[in-house]
Amino acid sequence: MIRSTRARRAAVALAATALVLTACGSEDDDSDNNATDNESSTPAAKGDGVLNIGMLLPQTGDLAYLGPPEFAGVELAIKEINEAGGVNGKPVKSSRADSGDGTPDIAGASVDSLLGEGVDTIIGAAASGVSLSVIDKITGAGIVQFSPANTAAAFDTYDDKGMYFRTAPSDRLQGQVLANMAVEDGFSNVAVVARQDAYGEGLAEQVVDTLEEQGATVAADILYAADAQNFTAEVNELAAAKPDAIVLVAFNETTKIIPQLISKGLGPQDVQLYFVDGNMADYSSENFDLTGVKGTFPAPGEVNEDFNDRLLSIDKGLKDFTYGPQSYDATMLTALAAIAAGDDSGEAIASEIVNVSKDGEACSTFADCVELLEAGEDINYEGVSGPCDMNESGSPSAATIGIQEYKGNKYTQIDSVSGVLE
Repeated sequence: MIRSTRARRAAVALAATALVLTACGSEDDDSDNNATDNESSTPAAKGDGVLNIGMLLPQTGDLAYLGPPEFAGVELAIKEINEAGGVNGKPVKSSRADSGDGTPDIAGASVDSLLGEGVDTIIGAAASGVSLSVIDKITGAGIVQFSPANTAAAFDTYDDKGMYFRTAPSDRLQGQVLANMAVEDGFSNVAVVARQDAYGEGLAEQVVDTLEEQGATVAADILYAADAQNFTAEVNELAAAKPDAIVLVAFNETTKIIPQLISKGLGPQDVQLYFVDGNMADYSSENFDLTGVKGTFPAPGEVNEDFNDRLLSIDKGLKDFTYGPQSYDATMLTALAAIAAGDDSGEAIASEIVNVSKDGEACSTFADCVELLEAGEDINYEGVSGPCDMNESGSPSAATIGIQEYKGNKYTQIDSVSGVLE
């Protein structure tokens, strides 16, 4: 069920939309007990001894604003890992590549480049649609794909051969939180406008379902082409629907949509707007005013200023920190899994990611976790993004959605809602 950090939100009837996922753990391998003095039950390592992490993250396209904090999160983790002795006695290597946003499709060529560099894990992509376009190529090569930002529900059931993981929760959680917030804020005739792709359609569907379950009317449910250049038809349809609130599931095309909404009397000062993780950005360079717009994205329950300062030590120009924590945690889990397996191959890493994320001795720094592993202990890595416990689909079984609000064109976190997926 979803638990709130505020008493009044706790009263909202979220049980009707509670998520149920089956968490799985692995049984302890006791084959060592059957090994003779002359035999070892430990399989031969398949890796080359050096953990090589590839980054498939947005440097261009409508999600490019997410790239800097995500790259910084990975690079901060690698810096701290190497300062603590590396993985299995060797420094971690890394390679960068641009995922784009899928329009145009450049991710396939970027994956080819990373595979050519011998990576063991690819952190990324950010966009769910981009990840879906390359997941078979990555996992088919025996490489772990570990996204810090994919939220499409499609990954819950995707046949990834156990090689895909993510530190961001399914949008079934974000969609519930966002829709319930709109109802709790007093709106009953809500329009939903979304990109027509795996991310937009999935999140919009969950928002619509939850709105209806909570007794609200869906004034309009509109999908637009992800590469659309103008949104006149969609905005006209919105105006005709006369909503009292609008949920906008978008990427950077938000900068084109907002002026058209304003021209139709549907701007932030006219109608309550709600954003999502795809468009919660710093819009300081734009000439519209987003004051009062609210939004959601996966985030720790409280802003971690110390961690943000550490990210800034990697990239002093950061304006947004979205998915920086999840990128850091994905990298840490990858490294800890390689240590637990004693092997840096993709298959070995994949076999241990769930195990190091849950059910063992809690630890929150790389050095502390390694010390426990070297002592033969099972570990439960507690990340900067929150609990990192993985379920059988390679997704978090618990997560927190941060509630954001704009003053001018910058936002701050005003609340959070935690979801436990059992």
